Amino acid sequence: MRPLVIALSLVAFSSLAADAPRIPSRSIAEKKELLFSDNFDSSEHDSKWHRVVDTFAFEDGALKGTQTRVKDMPSKDGKSVIKAHAAVYGLELPTKDSVVEVTMRFDGCSMMDVEFDDRQYTGSHYGHLCRAQVRLDKVTILDEREGTQNEEIKAMKLDPSKKDEVAKRMAGKTATFPVDLEAGKTYTVVVETVGDEMRVTIDGKAVAFLKSPGIGHETKSKIELGVAGQSGWFDDIKVWNAVPAK
Repeated sequence: MRPLVIALSLVAFSSLAADAPRIPSRSIAEKKELLFSDNFDSSEHDSKWHRVVDTFAFEDGALKGTQTRVKDMPSKDGKSVIKAHAAVYGLELPTKDSVVEVTMRFDGCSMMDVEFDDRQYTGSHYGHLCRAQVRLDKVTILDEREGTQNEEIKAMKLDPSKKDEVAKRMAGKTATFPVDLEAGKTYTVVVETVGDEMRVTIDGKAVAFLKSPGIGHETKSKIELGVAGQSGWFDDIKVWNAVPAK
């Protein structure tokens, strides 16, 4: 890489965390009872797992996700459009405050994530609440309930005159931090969610944090795992109830 390219890369790398909140060095959550675990070694799979968006498969003792809805397509009846979407696999497991631990391995995909939803909540698209997105070069935490998936904000975006109001409401609802991960390597990702705070560690190192109202949603009814691109592997998932760390 030429010196100029290196310099530009460093500037971009630094800017990711320029306006991001400080990451707590210590855990924000204290684990309580273990709610769920799965190492995917069994030929039978817990009924809590279910398809959300194609395509996932249990292979080689792991859960493999591959995005197959890679572009917008007309529906079979031609009356609507099926939008491109990451592959998503769901876990029906109600939580409020929790610790989710799972291993991730990038195998051609561009993004893997852990998401919390509440399908009964109508204030955001499909009940999306918050998520932690992991890419090879960055980790992003999103408050979707109050930000990107908020139904009022989505409607406001259709009106150019509300651009400034949208920007004001979106401020502070996401935070992105640089990381340096490798494709093909397995990482242990831990997502701590306590009150209105979310903290992410990778292999024990704190890498991301966000405090935002939507994270504190009381009824997180679902945990979903997502993969964008081809392909990504999840393994050894564990979910604990949690309380704020002392």
